[in-house]
This record gives sequence, structure tokens and C-alpha cells, in this order.
Amino acid sequence: MSSLSRELVFLILQFLDEEKFKETVHKLEQESGFFFNVKYFEDEVHNGNWDEVEKYLSGFTKVDDNRYSMKIFFEIRKQKYLEALDKHDRSKAVDILVKDLKVFATFNEELFKEITQLLTLENFRENEQLSKYGDTKSARAIMLVELKKLIEANPLFRDKLQFPSLKNSRLRTLINQSLNWQHQLCKNPRPNPDIKTLFVDHSCGQPNGAPAPSPANNPLLGSLPKAGGFPPLGAHGPFQPTPAPVPIPLAGWMSNPSTVTHPAISEGGGIGLGGPSITAALKHPRTPPTNPSVEYPSGDSDHVSKRTRPMGLSTEVNLPVNMLPVTFPGHSHGQPLPLNAPDDLPKNVTRTLNQGSSPMSMDFHPSQQTLLLVGTNVGDIGLWEVGSRERLVLRNFKVWDLSSCSMPLQAALVKDPGVSVNRVIWSPDGALFGVAYSRHIVQIYSYHGGDDVRQHLEIDAHVGGVNDIAFSHPNKQLCVITCGDDKTIKVWDATTGAKQYTFEGHEAPVYSVCPHYKENIQFVFSTALDGKIKAWLYDNLGSRVDYDAPGRWCTTMAYSADGTRLFSCGTSKDGESYIVEWNESEGAVKRTYQGFRKRSLGVVQFDTTKNRFLAAGDDFSIKFWDMDNIQLLTTVDADGGLPASPRIRFNKDGTLLAVSANENGVKVLANADGMRLLRTFENHLSYDASRTSEVVTKPAITPIQVAAAAASSVGLAERSASAAAVSGMNGDARNLGDVKPRIAEESNDKSKIWKLTEISEPSQCHSLRLPENMRVTKISRLIYTNSGSAILALASNAIHLLWKWQRSERNSSKATASVSPQLWQPSSGILMTNDITDTSPEEAVPCFALSKNDSYVMSASGGKISLFNMMTFKTMTTFMPPPPAATFLAFHPQDNNIIAIGMDDSTIQIYNVRVDEVKSKLKGHSKRITGLAFSHVLNVLVSSGADAQLCVWNSDGWEKLKSRFLQLPAGRTTASLSDTRVQFHHDQQQFLVVHETQLAIYETTKLECVKQWVPRDSAAPISHATFSCDSQLVYASFLDATVCVFSAANLRLRCRINPSAYLPANVSSNVQPLVIAAHPQEANQFALGLSDGAVHVFEPLESEGKWGVAPPVENGSASSAPATQVGTSGSDQAQR
Repeated sequence: MSSLSRELVFLILQFLDEEKFKETVHKLEQESGFFFNVKYFEDEVHNGNWDEVEKYLSGFTKVDDNRYSMKIFFEIRKQKYLEALDKHDRSKAVDILVKDLKVFATFNEELFKEITQLLTLENFRENEQLSKYGDTKSARAIMLVELKKLIEANPLFRDKLQFPSLKNSRLRTLINQSLNWQHQLCKNPRPNPDIKTLFVDHSCGQPNGAPAPSPANNPLLGSLPKAGGFPPLGAHGPFQPTPAPVPIPLAGWMSNPSTVTHPAISEGGGIGLGGPSITAALKHPRTPPTNPSVEYPSGDSDHVSKRTRPMGLSTEVNLPVNMLPVTFPGHSHGQPLPLNAPDDLPKNVTRTLNQGSSPMSMDFHPSQQTLLLVGTNVGDIGLWEVGSRERLVLRNFKVWDLSSCSMPLQAALVKDPGVSVNRVIWSPDGALFGVAYSRHIVQIYSYHGGDDVRQHLEIDAHVGGVNDIAFSHPNKQLCVITCGDDKTIKVWDATTGAKQYTFEGHEAPVYSVCPHYKENIQFVFSTALDGKIKAWLYDNLGSRVDYDAPGRWCTTMAYSADGTRLFSCGTSKDGESYIVEWNESEGAVKRTYQGFRKRSLGVVQFDTTKNRFLAAGDDFSIKFWDMDNIQLLTTVDADGGLPASPRIRFNKDGTLLAVSANENGVKVLANADGMRLLRTFENHLSYDASRTSEVVTKPAITPIQVAAAAASSVGLAERSASAAAVSGMNGDARNLGDVKPRIAEESNDKSKIWKLTEISEPSQCHSLRLPENMRVTKISRLIYTNSGSAILALASNAIHLLWKWQRSERNSSKATASVSPQLWQPSSGILMTNDITDTSPEEAVPCFALSKNDSYVMSASGGKISLFNMMTFKTMTTFMPPPPAATFLAFHPQDNNIIAIGMDDSTIQIYNVRVDEVKSKLKGHSKRITGLAFSHVLNVLVSSGADAQLCVWNSDGWEKLKSRFLQLPAGRTTASLSDTRVQFHHDQQQFLVVHETQLAIYETTKLECVKQWVPRDSAAPISHATFSCDSQLVYASFLDATVCVFSAANLRLRCRINPSAYLPANVSSNVQPLVIAAHPQEANQFALGLSDGAVHVFEPLESEGKWGVAPPVENGSASSAPATQVGTSGSDQAQR
């Protein structure tokens, strides 16, 4: 609906209100969804007219639109439920529970259970959280305050809470003005005309009584009959019969082009002068005032009448603004380089990188052209310096601020935490990069050179998957464009994250976006899964294009580097693949390229380079075409090992081509220039290594500083500028290959530069002993809550301790070593205490598991398993009395009602809490179960036992897939019941094994040990270990009170924290760390539970920012470096 039509609705609302049509007013408010009448809403809530309240709300939002809407509906239905309970109307309460509140069980099952339990109470005020509930009137008033806050915060109500400021009877005034205009146009106007109807145009009768002539065209719908008369209201009216004006680049794509011709520019080329021209649009530009940046010249301008040059061949095509001052060949005048195809295509495999999970999207940095960004199928982001084969950055997927995410996203992540990257892309200047994920969100990082990547923006962008992301410069301001499963395209401010536009009109999930501009006209192409191509200006006037893509399914679009030629690549549901070039002036396919496999085995991806070549991944290879020839130019298999439809990406100059490979690999292909570029980089490195005596820290260096590295030898700290970037920035044709490297005797071995970080003083790190007010003997189990704002401990005497960090000026309620938390208890003073047997609890094997939303903890200390409410500390239920006793607990990742319970009789019981039934009993161990871990990606359960055996079970049918005993070091003896713990890596493919004799990383499907670290014979045993939240570090505690931090990639020690750094001198030397836990969001924070009942939280100093420096990597591959056997103390053991 146009903005003027919307304003007409407001005029009608004002008219109805003035005429006292009260019910009709609110009905129109609801049906139009333009104005939310807070006063009417308040009255209905106060009166308890719940059906009308929800009906009115339904015009503006639905329950599952976002977390604010969900909370609004929940509060209303909860109030209705409580009022029924208060009246002791059980049947009505049950009806509300089943019909109205059941929908929320999907998002918070525990809360729904708690609400259901209110039916069992004589007075629901017995529930601690409802103890202050007063009478109905006051409860409604309190709820209304909360509802108004939610409505004001809900983005769906934005701009709908304020009625526009209008003069009284504005609609009547407009009608009177219209009648006056009509009267002035009468052929025989009479004084004081008698207006008898509004159904036809006014016309004064003929003097002799003859019938009036046919009424003129309704000025609300068309032009007036008299030239030079009043301007047509239709040009500005709410009912516009013609589509919005179409700029030249889009006109040829219109489904129903206008028949009006404008000879003045009929010879113009570009995307579309065959249809309506831009002249008509320029006469009355209807660009909304919110988008002033698209500067249309006026209709009288000579510029319009003289523009006869085809736009597609313009020599004045502007590049996107804000590009780095780097000269890229072929951009100046759109002329192709003098290449000798196919020799100038990157066909030689020069690098093979192992990302660790399957690559889904890749993009080279726009200026540092050996810098490759990779996104994977488990949500990982990798940043590679291809020249050195070094992975500079690895970021595992995590939501930066879960509390600000929509309820559907939170619910989706709880149900299935698996997230894939759909697209990664650099901004035009390389200062930012964007990541589109398969769940709702995009994340924007800022890049500051080297390995310095920082969080910039996180946007909950779409409901469902975000399928594509791009950067553009409308209004000369950098923006982020996203599209998703919710059938919309959205434009966001890249600085603030504010939403600027929402483009609606697709009838299927939007698969890709392609922003572009010509002659100052900015626009965005989009494709959807129904094969529709649409195009949008940066306004809210709808799509200017509706066209079918070949294949009518997954299609992407791209321009040649100079912006003059448009291509698309798509695959149909039947596997038919197409690459075509479009005739933009006609919106028709110009040529279709041949050479695809008859049935592609996946969705084909493509890319363009050098204004001359096209490439696509198909049939386990890369296929190349010359843009001017439909026949296949050549095919490259990259030495084999490619998937059926590999992902591909050229760098800016087309000298390198990244290709996804099997087994989580990325292959980088190069032409002759690309190989020289990479060799230049290797020479640069050896030159730096010969000049560098010591590396202490990595200084932050800009790309321009990097360019000067050949002369200044700053190098090793920051070394990612390509030779092309260097020559472009310096205005110098020389490259780094001209610099002769100094051949050294390798006396400066990198391993001698690196030094283990030793922390022996309290001043060298942040450590905090958590407050105590009750005496416990030792901490047996320790965990952070999933929110990261509390720590839960289980002591050996079966009592739970909960420390909460409060929100303050110094702290955002997250756990930290800088602010002391509160040892929390409910007002009732009760403790969460496990059921115990006649035997001493000190002899039992304690275990616990926390629900994903931190609402409940399941725990056991040798007796029955207890389920506690974390808010009230009340015991909700107990089950499974011993024998056998539970020794380990783990929630199923997809279903909180399913629990894997390890037993002291060596069995594993798969228990369904909802039906109180053991579904399966798994047998394979010979001693008690000491560890359980689920992989939601592989659908397996890994178990470990005191028998030092590992087992892998299928979590669908629960059959045993593999088993293997730990490889104990030669000559080592262990306690007869030594614990073996397991924990999955963030990629869900590998897992950490912790035993008193070793740390090890196992690959799950083959159950093979891929990395192992063993302390020296004389060293203290390992008591516990855990991955950091991003799985980049392993924190391990030892029975001599030492804590060691390892790089997880190769199990090499990078930092050692000695007991003197955190234990006072008066503490007994017998105090030992028993358990260690990692913060769920802060990768460098962990907590330690000690044998004296104390809990300590550790963080590195702000000046360091991390725990030590990773040791040097051999052969450019972190995973290939073996772990070294060393002890856990002593300065002579620095190298591990």
C-alpha cells in the first residue's frame, strides 16, 4: 500500500472517530494495522475482555513474531489463567491451559510444567513467585505496565503508537477543496451551487435544463481534462493506477511495460530503454523524502534529452565509493586485459588448507589478495594467509548477545544448536566482513590487520535462515543487505545496525542478492527459490522487476568486474544447471553457456573474473568459459579430491582461485602471476625471519605499513599485503620479488624465539576466590550456567552452591574475576541438597547436568537423582533409587526430556523424564561410567568409563558403533577406578579425552587418537581438563595445584599458572584442584574447584588479553605438530 493510501486510512479513522463510529474505528485500526490505540487497549485489559484484547492485537502481531510479541501474549494468557484459578474455576483454567498456554511449551517446557502444577495448589499464591499476587484489579494494572513496555520495545509497533497530527475534519476539508476545483472547471458555473452527491463529479446544470455532460475523469484516479487547469490530484493521490516510475537500469525488466514512448531518449542503451523511459519518472519523481540520495535530474534538464549513449558501454561507469586506492586492471575503461586463454586461468594447485570443517563460502580480501575468509558448515569462520599457509583467525559460532535475540531464534538454538555459514563476504574496503548464518542472524566483524578481528555488529535479521549477505553504498553510506527464508530482503546501516529498508514481494524464500548501480541509480537484484528475479530501488515502493530465472530454483547473479555485463547461475530441483548472460535492456537471456553435467549433483556455484572469464564448480571439477563464447573453455580437477559441486572464489585480480575440497579442505589454484605473488610472499617471510631476533607481541599495523615491510623488516608481526596491493599503494611497479632475501644459517630458529608464559605471582593474572558462608569439604563438580552469569558447584557433602554476578556499573552481570559475586540462596533459605544413602556422601560419585535455559539442574550424590528448580531451589522430583547409583548425567541435545544416565554398574540408561521410563540400557563397559557426551552433528553418544574404555553409540537406535581402550603410556599404572572424561570439540566431530595419564583428541567416526599429550613420569597426575568455549584452548588442572593452558590445535603448552599465583602461602600444600570449568562465552575465562571447598575464577590481565602465546607451528600446519612429553613444573620444562 502506498504511503498516500496509508494516510487516507488515517483520515478515515479521524472521520469515524468524529462521527462516533467507535466499534468501526477500532475494527479499522486492527484490520489496517496502521495505528495501535493504546487507550482502547488499556480499557479492554482493565475490563478483562481477553478475547477482544487478543483479536485487536492480532492486527499488529502474532504470537511467534518475536520475543516481545511472545511475551505480550504469554502475559495476557497467564493473567486469564490465574483469574480462572482465583475463581476456583478449574475447568476454565484447564481449557485456557490447553488452548492458550500450550503453545508456549515448545519454547519453555519447564515453565509450562510449572504453570500446569498450579492446578494442584489450593491457592496458587503458595507458589513463591506468585506469593505477592493481589486482587484481580491490581494484577491487571501491574500487568498493563509491563505490556506497555513490551509494546513500546516491540519493533512491529514502531511508528504505530502515535496518531498523526491532523487538523479537525481533514477529510471533509479535502472533499470541499475537490468540489471547489470541480466547480471552477464547470463550463457554466453557477453561484452557490447545490452539491447533492459525491458519487459523481460535480457539474452545474445547463442553463436550459439540458442534462449535464459526462462527468470528467475522477481527479483521484486520473488527469484533469483541461490543460493549464489545476494539477491532477491523481499524480499525488492515494490511488495511483500506474506503477511507480522505473529508472533506466530496471525498465526493461518490467513485466508490463508502459506503451508510452519518449523519442528524446529512444536510442539509449543499458538495461532497459525498450520499455518506459526515465523521463516520465523525472517529471514527477516520487522518491520518498527518506531516501534523498538518489539524485534524479529534473525533467527539463538537457542531461536527459542528450543522453543517447548506451549506458552499458559507458566509459564513465563509476566504481563503488570507498574503495582502497589500489589500481585494479580492467576497471578503468571496461577493457579486457590482453590475456592468452586459458594459460592465464588459475589452474595449478599451490596450497591445500585444512579448515577443520566443510567450507560453505569463501571470499578473498579486496586489497590484501592472499587473505582468504572461509565459513563452514558448523558455523566456524577461518581467516587464512594463503601465502604462509597460516590460519590467522578461527572463530567458532556463538551468539554474542543471546538475550537480545528473538524468542524464535532462542527456541531454535535450544532445539538444534547446529548452525551453518551460508555466506561470508568482505566489504569493498576490506575493513569489515559479514557472515550470514543458517539461523536468523548475521554477524559483522571489523578487521584491523593480521589476526586482529573484532566483533562489530550482530543482527537478528530474518526468521529462519539468512541465505545471502552483501555490502552496498546507497546514499553514499555503507550498508549491509540480507535476504532470508522469511521471503524478505532487508537493508541495514553497516555502522549502527539500524534497519533502513525492508523489501517485500517475493512469494518464496529469498536465495541471493546482488546490489549494483548505474548512472547514480542504486538498485538490488534478488532471486527466490521459486525462480523469480526481482529488482528494488532503495525505497519502499515495491519491486520493479518480476522475471523467471532459468532453472527456477537456486540462482545467484553477478556482474562482470567493470559492471557492464550481468550473469546468473542456477540449478533446478532436477539438477539441471545453467549459466546465462542477460540482455539488460530487454530483461531476456542473451546467451546460455554449455558444458554442464546432465544432472548436477548439487547446487552449482559460480564466479566471474577479469571481465572475461566465468567459472563454476560442477561434476567434481572447475569449469571455465570465455564470456563471449558459449562453449566450455576448459576443465580443471585440481588434482582430484573435489566435491560434486565445489564452492569457488577468485581473488580480485583473478590470479588465485579458492576451491572447496573434500575432508574439510580448501585448495588454492594459481596462474603464473599468482604463483609469483605467493613466492614473493615466501621470500618476504624468509627475509623477515633472517632479520628478526625476537618477537614479543604483534603490533597492530595498517595495510599501508605492511606495504613498507620489505624496507623496514617489521614483517613477521603483520605480513598479509600482496605484491599487487603493495605496488598499487606505493604507486611503484616494483614488487617484493625484486628484493633479494638474505640467506641465513637458520641460527635464529623460531622455537628459540618463543617462550612459555609462566605465571607465578598474583599480579600476573586476575584470580578471584568466590565468597563462602558455609563449610564444605571439597568441590566435586563445577559448571558455569549457560547464560555465563553464574557458577554452580556440587560439593562432596551433596550440597549445591550457586554464585551469581549482579548487574552493576562495573559489570553487565557476566561472570568475571574483577567483581565478586553473591553466594545466592532463595528467601526461603533452603539448600539444594541431593538424596544420599546410608554410606558417606564423601564416598559417592557425584554428578549433575544443567538444562539449556538454566532453569533446572539434575543431580545425584550416590542416592536418587534429584531435579531442582534453580529459581526456588525446590526439589521438583526424585527418581531412580540405587542400586545402581548414577555416576554421570547428560541431557540429549535435541530433547531435554531424554537423559543419558551413566551408572556405577557400567551400564548407560536412556531415560525419558516425561513418561518416567527407561527407553534403552546400553552395555559395553566393564566399570562405572565416568563420562558422557552427545554430538548433535554426528547423532552419536560417546561414553567413557573407569575401565579406560571409549564407546561410540548411535543416538537414534542406541546400537554400539565402535569401542577402543585408551593407550596408556608404557610403564604407567593408574588407580583401579581412574576417571576418564570426554567432551566434544565445538565442531562436534572430534572430542577431548581426559585421563590422569594424558590429554588426547579423538576423531569420532573412526575413534582414532589424532593428538596426545602425556606428562613426564615424575609429574603430578591430571585431575581434570576442559575445552575453552571456542575450543581453541584446553585448560587442565593437576594434583600439584598447577593449571596449564594448551593450544587445542596441537596440544602444545602455551601458559602455566603455578600455585603461588592464586593460593595464599598459608594454604596447605595438600590443597588440589579437582574440577575445572570454562566460561560459555569468554574464551579466556575459567573456574577451578579445589579440594578445600574453594572456587577460584581466572582471567588474563587486560594488557595481555589471552593466556600466553601459541608455540611455533611446524610445516605450516597446526594439526601436524606432535605434542611433546614434559612435566608440569620446573623452568627447564618450558618447551612442550
